[in-house]
Amino acid sequence: MAVYLQVENLTKSFGADVLFENITFGIDEGEKIGLIAKNGTGKSTLLSILAGAEAQDSGTVIFRNDLRVGYLPQTPILPQGKTVLEACLQGGDKMSAALRTYEEALLSGDADEVTAAIQTMDNVGAWDHEDRFKKVLTMLKITDYDQRCDSLSGGQVKRVALAQVLISEPQLLILDEPTNHLDIDMIEWLENYLKRSNVTLLMVTHDRYFLDNICNRIIEMDSRSIYSYTGNYNYYLDKRAERIEAQNAQVEKARNLLRTELDWMRRQPQARAHKAQYRIDAFYDLQERAHVQRDDSQVELNVKSTYIGKKVFIAHGVSHRFGDKVILDNLNYTFARYEKLGIVGDNGVGKSTFIKLLLGILQPSEGCFEVGETVRFGYYSQEGIEFPEDKKVIDAVRDIAEEVYFDEKNHYTAMQFLNMFLFNARDQQKPIAKLSGGERLRLYLATVLMKKPNFLILDEPTNDLDITTLSILEDYLANFGGCVIVVSHDRFFMDRTVDHTWVFQGDGHIKDFPGNYSEYRAWKEYHDREAAAAVAKQQSKQQTATWSNRDNSNKLTYKEKRELEQLTAELEQLNAEKDTLDALFASGQTIDDVAAQAARYQEVKDLIDTKELRWLELSEKN
Repeated sequence: MAVYLQVENLTKSFGADVLFENITFGIDEGEKIGLIAKNGTGKSTLLSILAGAEAQDSGTVIFRNDLRVGYLPQTPILPQGKTVLEACLQGGDKMSAALRTYEEALLSGDADEVTAAIQTMDNVGAWDHEDRFKKVLTMLKITDYDQRCDSLSGGQVKRVALAQVLISEPQLLILDEPTNHLDIDMIEWLENYLKRSNVTLLMVTHDRYFLDNICNRIIEMDSRSIYSYTGNYNYYLDKRAERIEAQNAQVEKARNLLRTELDWMRRQPQARAHKAQYRIDAFYDLQERAHVQRDDSQVELNVKSTYIGKKVFIAHGVSHRFGDKVILDNLNYTFARYEKLGIVGDNGVGKSTFIKLLLGILQPSEGCFEVGETVRFGYYSQEGIEFPEDKKVIDAVRDIAEEVYFDEKNHYTAMQFLNMFLFNARDQQKPIAKLSGGERLRLYLATVLMKKPNFLILDEPTNDLDITTLSILEDYLANFGGCVIVVSHDRFFMDRTVDHTWVFQGDGHIKDFPGNYSEYRAWKEYHDREAAAAVAKQQSKQQTATWSNRDNSNKLTYKEKRELEQLTAELEQLNAEKDTLDALFASGQTIDDVAAQAARYQEVKDLIDTKELRWLELSEKN
């Protein structure tokens, strides 16, 4: 099996913060690897170094010669002012480069350049490259190829960047949080694509179903070191627990032995010269092993909710639309106390708009929401934190409250409260601009919970949070003494936190399903199969009836015979014209109006393709 990538003794730090030190690992052909670590330990930085977008402090990164590598950063940037299709064709792959060169040659009108460009297009098979891009974009639900990149949403930007990477057909694919900002249908499409593909994969993702269904190896970054597990995510969880238990036992054993050796080292100084040097060296090695400290600090979500009454909210005939686009259509619903609702649906169908209507940020076109007097909303939006970038973390929290008071037993200063969210004294003095994506979201979560809400509304809370923090948040929500609405594309998170699901289907239609997302998915697949079987049965009956009433159903009609004869003659003429143009371009002689000739060459090729398909269709009936 070929080695695609070898990393040796890689080290990276920012100032005094060492992210990883002397890490070594390799990636073999065919492996699908998930990279796991806490926020702030350098996952994205490592991928950026491997992709050549950032430099390491020391160590080497060696790729196999001529390896095609595709990289999707966590926050991709598209060229502003370009259309979606133009942005896609800006890639560095051979086919995109050949197509750009061809178009530039046509504009220049230089015969030699056009001839060379056509030859390159033939060599790399780029004539259908634009059509292939459109096909991939369509599968990713991007159909307006002329839309400007400036006007794309975060999810659309991620999908266009993903199309750029996939169309280049890399042998090694490096993905940083590929599921962020994608709706569930898109995540499942990508999951199936990666499972079927032969591409070698290294990715960072917090989506545990995605990891479990795709990966055959997990690499964990922990305490500046690398640990590798051959298996999926569930296998990794079991083996990681065994590793930590073994490490703790080794440290405890070393500490017990250290007590004995320390007593030996403290004996009379005059005896020191007679001590065996190997035992002295072993003592210092033992001392180092006995003082290994694991950083198992976790976010503490033991904050309390305030009392919530029986009346939460009632939707009275709520409708909303933007122009001709219907978001809600006559919604009537009474939300119960302690209800935990999950909301799913394609991007753009109105999930976030519904939340803003409930919170009063937007006003409905018709109807109203009646909210109970005891309801205290806590809103965690996908737009994220909105604090000034130069403000310190501690000051941002103190602007809300100097002290967080839940009850007589549970009250904290701003500093103590931030410690619960893994912001130590030094981190609290950082300007917000210096925080990583995950740290920003932890701070944002802290500011939401410190207001003591009894109705939590979480709009895409899983983006950029590490798996450990997500697990703690899931446990917190499961035991939360209030109401919860979660909008999320994370299937695992939804399954653990909600008791029923709203599926936004578009045009204002909402399916209310009494279960979590996986249960809804299983129900939908069953009914889809039943519906497909019923349609197939009906079509079979209709086809049997049709064939029984036709004798010569597969014979050409007189009109089709004439069409076949005409197509045969036209194809002969078109192939002759193509051969003539091929010879002209290959001759090296000066060509008058080269742009027109090149355009005609492409037109002839397209006509041949179209007419050959029809000719084959008719010839099969002959």
